[in-house]
Amino acid sequence: MRTRRKVFAYITRGPQEKKELLVFTHKGEPEAGLQVPGGTIEEGEMLIDALYREVQEETGLPRMVLEFEGKIHKYTYYPEHQDKAYERNIFHFEYTGEPIESWEHTIVSDGRDNGRTFEFHWEPIDNLPKLAAEQDAAIELL
Repeated sequence: MRTRRKVFAYITRGPQEKKELLVFTHKGEPEAGLQVPGGTIEEGEMLIDALYREVQEETGLPRMVLEFEGKIHKYTYYPEHQDKAYERNIFHFEYTGEPIESWEHTIVSDGRDNGRTFEFHWEPIDNLPKLAAEQDAAIELL
């Protein structure tokens, strides 16, 4: 079984007792579910480079509004009914930019998400809806 390497970003804002997580949906594709920014580490790409690339591609946020808090978890995810495994590396950023409640961002990349529009908003961590494909597996570590 081949393992593909992935990065995910838990981007939060607010004080601990009211902390919120940045999540998104695929515009016009509700079956994709609620997700956090992330994606595949390309061949020969360093983990941290993939993290910053994916966050910028998917959110459109400039690096200067994200304070890197560190790596919080690494585990292997085995999707049901697939002969695949994914090494998931989850990192935490604190959002330090101007307050913005929601926005849309259209992906421009060489990847399969090119041209897709993502709709972003914040969800309270203590009342977080279920995320797609177990992307919420390390939320309790925030």
